[in-house]
Amino acid sequence: MRVRSAVLREMGAAEPYAESRPLEIAELELDPPGPGELLVRVRAAGLCHSDLSVINGSRPRVMPMALGHEAAGEVVGTGPGVSGFAAGDHVVLAFVPACGECEPCRAGRAALCEPGAAANHAGTLLSGERRLATPEGEAINHHLGVSAFSDHIVVSEASAVKVDPELPFEIAALFGCAVLTGVGAAVNAARIEPGQRVAVFGLGGVGLSALLGAVLQGAGTIVAVDVVADKLELARELGATDTIEAGPGAVAAIRELTAGGADHAIETVGSARVLTDAYDATRRGGTTTTVGLPDPSQMLSIPAVSLVAEERVLRGSYLGSSVPARDLPKFIDLHRQGKLRVERLLTHRIALDEINEGFDRLARGEAVRQAVIFD
Repeated sequence: MRVRSAVLREMGAAEPYAESRPLEIAELELDPPGPGELLVRVRAAGLCHSDLSVINGSRPRVMPMALGHEAAGEVVGTGPGVSGFAAGDHVVLAFVPACGECEPCRAGRAALCEPGAAANHAGTLLSGERRLATPEGEAINHHLGVSAFSDHIVVSEASAVKVDPELPFEIAALFGCAVLTGVGAAVNAARIEPGQRVAVFGLGGVGLSALLGAVLQGAGTIVAVDVVADKLELARELGATDTIEAGPGAVAAIRELTAGGADHAIETVGSARVLTDAYDATRRGGTTTTVGLPDPSQMLSIPAVSLVAEERVLRGSYLGSSVPARDLPKFIDLHRQGKLRVERLLTHRIALDEINEGFDRLARGEAVRQAVIFD
């Protein structure tokens, strides 16, 4: 079938993207779903810094690629062997297809699925196949098994989780990346406990989701750090007890507000410098959790002795250390109970043709989460 997709052919385009137009809205041919695959009509797709990192080249991917990885939609067809999904099901897509059979999957660490990681690196679906091509036959790579900025997509059933059809698509989409990653970091990775002191560095969709997770876990002091005043204000509305403008004095301010340092610092920016600040802001015995994805050339330098002498913990968390099939329904239910105010993260609704302008807005820090809405 013929579909419209946002295709990136070359990384590193100059800003503003409204002028350089790195994402081309192209008509592509989409093959039918193969064994274990779904045909999904995308209804909403979120713009994420992970997409921006591919556009600007700091997160290299194989080109050309149909971009986008955070989405919700409706199943309209299934391939051979699919039994858990049917036409009409509403689904949220997760950007790591979990095979369920490799060692990490069997250990409950779906975010580290080995075949899923290999497929994502290669730009294929979990099957190793590509289902997108130009009308002339040029193969187009998939972004993280999803390629969300398309009106229809074929995905592995391992990338999809059925959700309540009453949940609006533009809110449901945010659960696939921002919420899984941010709330998951607070709940699954950091395992924040009631009354603990928390600092969150970076207040995009993932950072504010981490803040929501800290509130959910009953944290006492929650310090939110960013450079954008509007995001600091929103953080207060969502439960931050204190806000600090990022800069040279931020670490000292956090240590003062938390009586010696945070029990948990969560870094979501994707910067080795900010990660160093997050580590420095934690107390003796504290934990620093990072979900950001810096350019591979960035290196981290910390006092090695502090890991032992101060029993400090530094850990990474990919996809919020989540198991999507387990955590997505749980987080959505908490949202329905009013305990995760995910709807406050959605700041803009845009059309597919406005996507380059949307990434300009994201790069300037003028948006938390934007959703492409497919009518």
